[in-house]
Amino acid sequence: MALGLIVIYAIGPMRANVLNSAYGANYDPNSFFFGQLRSVIMSLIVFFVAFKVIPYKHVQKYAKPIMIAAILMSVLLWVLAKMGSSLVRCELGECRWFDFGIVSFQPAEFLKLALVIYLADFITRRQKDQTLGEWREFWLPLIIICGASLALVVVAQGDLGSGVALIAIIFGMLLTSSISMRQYLIMVAIVLAVSVFAVVTSEHRMQRVDAWIATLSGGESSDSTYHIENAMLAIGVGGFFGVGVGNSVQATGYLPESINDSVFAIMGETFGFVGLFLVIVIFGAMLLNMLKVAEGTNEPDNRLFVIGVFSWMAAQVVVNIMAMTSLIPVTGITLPLLSYGGTSMVFIAAALGFVLQLSCYTSREVITNEDISSRRGVRGAYHTSRRRSQRNTK
Repeated sequence: MALGLIVIYAIGPMRANVLNSAYGANYDPNSFFFGQLRSVIMSLIVFFVAFKVIPYKHVQKYAKPIMIAAILMSVLLWVLAKMGSSLVRCELGECRWFDFGIVSFQPAEFLKLALVIYLADFITRRQKDQTLGEWREFWLPLIIICGASLALVVVAQGDLGSGVALIAIIFGMLLTSSISMRQYLIMVAIVLAVSVFAVVTSEHRMQRVDAWIATLSGGESSDSTYHIENAMLAIGVGGFFGVGVGNSVQATGYLPESINDSVFAIMGETFGFVGLFLVIVIFGAMLLNMLKVAEGTNEPDNRLFVIGVFSWMAAQVVVNIMAMTSLIPVTGITLPLLSYGGTSMVFIAAALGFVLQLSCYTSREVITNEDISSRRGVRGAYHTSRRRSQRNTK
């Protein structure tokens, strides 16, 4: 988040100038920096509240009401958008935000966290009553909830990027449950078929696919290839060490969504290959540590929650980076904790706070002096591992 603040501080005035010139807006040069700073402060508060104040077990008790609330918010957004309400903010023809003047709120981000909490509870309950994989008790309610979530995000809001994150959450958590691999692969095939159909039947999405193919094949530049070409140009110009903070050319109006979806390319121009490598290492370390937490968690519901957050984060990181390097078609998905935007950062911070809380209750194998010869392990609490290891050794 600190790195993101540096980038927003450097390119925020350029973004404000572009919007003021192109759309007649009246943005202050530092408005984006202060907006991001406010989001960072709010996210840190939410992170520590989720880590230290609110027990995850209490949140899990309200998994169903939280999921219902998230779906109703998305429904309300869609209804108000159809009514042309001033409480809804639309950009480029898509209505994805509640606008309350001082702050805006994107229900899709709340829906991601709600889905992780709900599926962790739902799958665990079905495992306990041994109905996991049954059509009426498991698949039917799962398809209704997940189908409604995807429809509200992808169809009603036109947000394919958030749809990708939701799909990653669903299948990441299902993969670590006890359902049969046959059922899992059938569902994967069905979702892939529906996804291909959704892309093929959408002119806008097909244009992105055509632009991606044209870029890979070295075809002529066009309006549809403009975004990815400038993203790759930004990374290429950055070279090994980058052009330095405040010296970005692409952020002056050439690269679309420079502070949001394209922030990875701007960071490549600013900090070069070394900077991007460090960013990827930081994300990789975070994701690997989440897997360690999941591995050391004895409670199935806790493990599923951590896997859900891992899948959510991994999907957004991988898809954003691959899109900005032309490995896949451009997709509107933010880079977690780095892209400009408060709602995404706040809910990701809440999810990471709960993951860190659950990491305090993982277990590991400790080998004592008496057990070295027999290689027998003793389970110790991870959050007091140093003290317990000393006691066990004594």
